[in-house]
Amino acid sequence: MGNPASKSSPPTGAETMRTADRLHSAAIHLLRRLRAEDPASGLSAPRLSALSVIVFAGPLTVSRLAEAEQVRPPTVSRLIKELEADGLIEREADAGDRRVQRVRATAKGRRLLDSGRRRRVARLAAEMERLSPAEQRLLERAARLLERLATPSEHARRR
Repeated sequence: MGNPASKSSPPTGAETMRTADRLHSAAIHLLRRLRAEDPASGLSAPRLSALSVIVFAGPLTVSRLAEAEQVRPPTVSRLIKELEADGLIEREADAGDRRVQRVRATAKGRRLLDSGRRRRVARLAAEMERLSPAEQRLLERAARLLERLATPSEHARRR
């Protein structure tokens, strides 16, 4: 299983880059597999993505949603109209500036997103059950490390 000294010595920059590349690729492939559960929501991928941002970061303005989704405001305006027509989001006037509108998820929108998450998590859990108990415990530890990596460092927050 490789060089025994490599377990006690810090990884080289090249080893860290290889590991980062593998993690990046694995994360993308895993999320693509889990997305197979998304059609059950009845929403297109762009609408589901916008709803997710609104649920987890909302209420927010059209421009903030466009920025988060990396699309132009007219595209987001169309998505907002569709989500609003489905009763998944609603608009509200900004308390500080009545000209500014924010969008927020309705209870129905939150339920739809929660049920999609439960389907994805159930599929992942079923896949994990194929692993040995030791591998499952290793994934639990890896999940904690990935959560740490996903949290912005103090240095990044100050920028």
